[in-house]
Amino acid sequence: MNPSALELGLAACHTCNKVSNVKTHHCPRCGTHLHPRKPDSLARCLAFGITGILAYIPANLLPIMLVTQLGTEEKSTILGGVATFWEMKAYPVAITIFIASVMIPGLKFVALGILCGAASGKIEINPRIANRMYYLTELVGRWSMVDVFVVAILVGLIQMGNLMSIEPGAAAIAFGLMVILTMLSAHAFDPKLIWDRLRQSDPNSTSP
Repeated sequence: MNPSALELGLAACHTCNKVSNVKTHHCPRCGTHLHPRKPDSLARCLAFGITGILAYIPANLLPIMLVTQLGTEEKSTILGGVATFWEMKAYPVAITIFIASVMIPGLKFVALGILCGAASGKIEINPRIANRMYYLTELVGRWSMVDVFVVAILVGLIQMGNLMSIEPGAAAIAFGLMVILTMLSAHAFDPKLIWDRLRQSDPNSTSP
């Protein structure tokens, strides 16, 4: 059985990834404080994740865009926009918005919940699969702000006085906040905790 890096007193710097003796307390390369594992990883991940879920609800229920045309104001939610594009037979646009703005954020919350459950020992999952899930969650999370970008572009381009104007709705703020919180939640999670849990249950396994 090979000893783990944690048992050898080694830690990788969270900034530059240099492996050093944790007793040095600071990375000799960049000076960052060394931690064998991210401090309070699960607590911070859950806190950001739950707050993100609270923002996810109004992001999908409240209007994300207010369109004023010839004195008439029309409100549009994310799902309403998806339905409108679908009725216009703009299927690729409707599918893209639905996947990026509704499905991906929802799957991120599910994935983070599974990862936290695996790290705390409440869910059994192959650590290699969990690692792939974690890095995929981090990778796709930053592409979840399609609607916010679209609204920002439309607000800047379509300002035609009393004829037509577009303003962002309350959902745009909630949606942007939700994306930031989910990114913080994923960043706070330490995937090494899953290997630690596996090593506790199976001492013959190898972990970083």
